[in-house]
Amino acid sequence: MSIVKVYIPRDSASLACGADEVAAKLLAECTARDLPVSVVRNGSRGLFWLEPLVEVATPLGRIAYGPVTAADVPGLLEAGMLSGAEHPLRLGLTERIPYLAMQERLTFARMGVTDPLAIADYEELDGFAGLRRAATLTPEAIVEEVTRSGLRGRGGAAFPAGIKWKTVQNAAGSQKYIVCNADEGDSGTFSDRMTMEGDPFMLIEGMAIAALAVGATQGYVYIRSEYPHAISTMREAIRLAEAAGFLGDDVAGSGRSFRLFVRKAAGAYVCGEETALLESIEGRRGVVRAKPPLPALHGLFGQPTVINNVITFASVPLVLARGADFYRDYGVGRSRGTLPIQLGGNIKYGGLVEKAFGVTLRELIYQFGGGTRSGRPVKAVQVGGPLGAYVPESQWDVPLDYEAYAAVGAVVGHGGIVVHDDTADMSQLARYAMEFCALESCGKCTPCRIGSTRGVEVIDRIAAAGESGAVEQQVTLLRSLCDTMLNGSLCAMGGMTPYPVLSALNHYPSDFGIVETAVSSDV
Repeated sequence: MSIVKVYIPRDSASLACGADEVAAKLLAECTARDLPVSVVRNGSRGLFWLEPLVEVATPLGRIAYGPVTAADVPGLLEAGMLSGAEHPLRLGLTERIPYLAMQERLTFARMGVTDPLAIADYEELDGFAGLRRAATLTPEAIVEEVTRSGLRGRGGAAFPAGIKWKTVQNAAGSQKYIVCNADEGDSGTFSDRMTMEGDPFMLIEGMAIAALAVGATQGYVYIRSEYPHAISTMREAIRLAEAAGFLGDDVAGSGRSFRLFVRKAAGAYVCGEETALLESIEGRRGVVRAKPPLPALHGLFGQPTVINNVITFASVPLVLARGADFYRDYGVGRSRGTLPIQLGGNIKYGGLVEKAFGVTLRELIYQFGGGTRSGRPVKAVQVGGPLGAYVPESQWDVPLDYEAYAAVGAVVGHGGIVVHDDTADMSQLARYAMEFCALESCGKCTPCRIGSTRGVEVIDRIAAAGESGAVEQQVTLLRSLCDTMLNGSLCAMGGMTPYPVLSALNHYPSDFGIVETAVSSDV
């Protein structure tokens, strides 16, 4: 009997659901039954409600079973799982699972397909093709390709990547750096973690291409401290990439040098802000810097620095491998390409959905997410992390793109979507946003440091006044406070905290005890 290849994920979400136990049980049972198997620990496909998702390689393709527990293994083997046989947990061909089949996976095309630390597997699926092409181009040609693709920063600010790279390319400096912001701290987000744990060479390749483009010889991946698996996987992937010649003194035969290092984050949400991140890498407390100067001109250790997030860098290899036109054929308006959208909160089918810009919240919530896990009606959807706006049903058909969302006072952010059902108290969620800001503020600017603390107090007074209906004065004060924070904060920490507060006020006034029906035109 030939050896059967079985795939069991090794990423954090799968491990939390018992993937290690399933793998151990499968190996033990197959040994006892004299069944020859080879277990590959791949990344997660991102269908988290099905984890651990076990796949079996068959002549027809990979057949999926899930969610599988260790207790299910004996029954699966008896039913003939190793030949793809029927079983109540059998899902059919993995690629035909509707949740996956409806996606446009460009950046995440390899996710869950390969062993994350097998360079041969990565190269077999077009890995390093972009870097090899970049090694034959001039720095100017690389930047031009990225610019024409329309790729914008996927960390939230959505600044055109090509323009940032061009600025660093033209900047004078004795040393230039590439810095990856992997301090993924937004609630309900996990695409960065999935990339580092499930396809780390893609991130390494993207950063190496950026280095060739701007003349950088050193780079850092700043990974949040709560991601130990991502940290260990990235360190090993960097070692393997250097041994294979894709990092080091002669990157992909280009004759140019680039070395990459991992830095463990300091555990502060504000270090997701690029200048606070730089302070942390340099060994100081994560405090936001005033701008100008911009990091592109005066960044890490005072030198020109490219700072992008994980998904931005991870999108670059495809742009170089397939060309700018291929990438920009996806998306709408000025939002080109795809976005890895993360469905979380009170959602039936939570997970990773990569779609071209232009998909709507309604499609994501119901076609992919299947509605709420509680079975109750959806009340609000927060888009863009803990400081993103709450989007009401009247706006669920707005195309998901940067400009369309800005027009309704919302943000796309890092692509995190958190769903709440009709039991949610929006005044308490607004209070949480202010409290979160108060706890996580670096304290450098007054609007953020003091404004968030006062915001909690004002929302508490609104709740207390709600019994008598005397809320108008406190609501006016809260709006004024939000205006100060929005326009006076040094960075997005304080500047975006009003988004969830004002959107909750505007779209769910009854939760604050507001009887009036008029809706403000503010955020």
